[in-house]
Amino acid sequence: MIAVGRKYVFDFDSTLTRVEALDVLAEMTLQGRVEREEIIKEIQHITNLGIDGDISFTESLERRIKLLGANKKHLEPLVKELRKKISKSIASNKEFFEKYSEDIYVISCGFKEFIDPIVKEYNIPSERVYANTFDFDADGNIIGFDEDNVLASHNGKIECLRQLDLDGEVQVIGDGYSDYVMREAGIAHKFFAYTENVHREKAASNADHITPNLDEFLFVNKLPRNISYPKNRIKILLLENVHPIAFDNLSEDGFSVELIDRSLSEEELIEKVKGVHVLGIRSKTQISPKVLDAANKLLVVGAFCIGTTQIDLDYCQKKGVVVFNAPYSNTRSVVELAIGQIIMLMRNIFPRSVEIHQGHWNKTANNSKEVRGKNLGIVGYGNIGKQLSVLAEAIGMRVYYYDLEDRLALGNAIKCSSLEDLLNVSDVVSLHIDDSKNNLNFIGEREFNQMRDGAILINLSRGFVVDIPAMVNALKTKKLAGAAVDVYPEEPASNGPFKTALQGIPNVILTPHIGGSTEEAQMNIADFVPNKIMDYINSGNTVDALNFPNIRLPKQNNAHRFLHIHRNLPGVMARINDEFAHYEMNISGQYLSTNKELGYVITDLDKDYNKKVIQALKKVENTIKFRVLY
Repeated sequence: MIAVGRKYVFDFDSTLTRVEALDVLAEMTLQGRVEREEIIKEIQHITNLGIDGDISFTESLERRIKLLGANKKHLEPLVKELRKKISKSIASNKEFFEKYSEDIYVISCGFKEFIDPIVKEYNIPSERVYANTFDFDADGNIIGFDEDNVLASHNGKIECLRQLDLDGEVQVIGDGYSDYVMREAGIAHKFFAYTENVHREKAASNADHITPNLDEFLFVNKLPRNISYPKNRIKILLLENVHPIAFDNLSEDGFSVELIDRSLSEEELIEKVKGVHVLGIRSKTQISPKVLDAANKLLVVGAFCIGTTQIDLDYCQKKGVVVFNAPYSNTRSVVELAIGQIIMLMRNIFPRSVEIHQGHWNKTANNSKEVRGKNLGIVGYGNIGKQLSVLAEAIGMRVYYYDLEDRLALGNAIKCSSLEDLLNVSDVVSLHIDDSKNNLNFIGEREFNQMRDGAILINLSRGFVVDIPAMVNALKTKKLAGAAVDVYPEEPASNGPFKTALQGIPNVILTPHIGGSTEEAQMNIADFVPNKIMDYINSGNTVDALNFPNIRLPKQNNAHRFLHIHRNLPGVMARINDEFAHYEMNISGQYLSTNKELGYVITDLDKDYNKKVIQALKKVENTIKFRVLY
């Protein structure tokens, strides 16, 4: 329902567009001049002085036009450039401008010559655009502006709005001093500081409401909008020093993101997670039932790592919380470390390095071997195992593999029918198995005895898959010639002292769970996981979710999307569709996917609908979560 008597007054520069138009014009007119950058900086400085009210607008305008050296011929390409720089949330909410055009005004200290063509596309006619106009000489050069125009004077917007004498509540949406003074002067009822493009402290501190995007403004005023819930109201908490790229990706999409550089205890997390919609963690943060019960608004958990044993996946599913991880993003990093460790161990490099550090020269070829022609046994032929297979074969190793699942060999790799067969034939055994509890002590005394004398073991998978006392014994009795261990049965929650029975044994490489910790891997993870999170929040897609039925759908135009998560029990879908029928909803598309415990249905509907259906759907028996997407 259209709000009666309300008028909306928009600024143009840095509000309807992402830029100050005269700054863009300067970049065009000063092209090729040696002092171009210096002049542009000066123009931007003068612009900011005027916007913040530190100099009069008249002075700001005079000084900028003098520096511009612009001509009428520059205006057409300027308009073309400004069309590319419409504010993101303005462009996505064109429906609001079309539906409420009679109540929308533009009052700007910019110029009608470039404002009119832009706002015309948003159904705002020239007669509701109040702005300055240029003065031209006979050659079309811009030599000044109409000084009789009220907007050419200091605080001209106040006088302009006063002369308009608009009926009803007047709301001003802008980013600077000249916008909020209209409210201060008492001729506007509310001022919304628009911070999507620039945050000016003076404007924000004097605002009735800070609106990071148009969605927030429309939400507050209960006006039609592109999305049902503004992204700036969706809170994301990233723990454990997640790569800054993740923060940037999520922030740029409009979400409110908080970074904490450490893991939180259960007690700390229970308090912190209240009101959080998305939680990003790495391997040390435990997502327990108590944490999930406290997370009253949680929609998604993003694991910025491969393993998910720290997350109660079943309870997440029960609470309707989707979980994503990064199963492929650090594969190359882990594989390269494995290759490096194999070479270092086969060459007996670390004992030699320790001796040199201790001041002892011991040049010898004893126990130093090439990897070419040696047998590599890969236990677990998943993403990491397969890529290790390819690289190892490229440097001349013969590859054997064992996996519980039926996986096809890459290159010349040979599949072993049993773990014992692989251990019998391998000079090097590299473990790449998952974090199933069934894999506890997967390699123990029996398996060490089945290995070749003088073999090497690499464990870059999980600490608990190897029986450490049995491994220590195998190393000390020379059954194993060396080992590389990156993971341990128990690992500290933070950097500091650490003890393991493997310390001090020759030709053993010990690293602190850094197999996937390269800059490239962390950047890949920080890109992959946020994309999955954003895809779910923005469109409802659950592809690659660990605990949810997988659905991928294109975004629909001119439709609303309802997401309904429920227990997978007979009759739930029938009751959902009964409600749609009762409220005469026209369904344009419906997609259901289930697993043993959960049903997830996405329904696209025509734009106009009875809002009472939302409460009805939330009350359907066995509903876990429901939200309107857009």
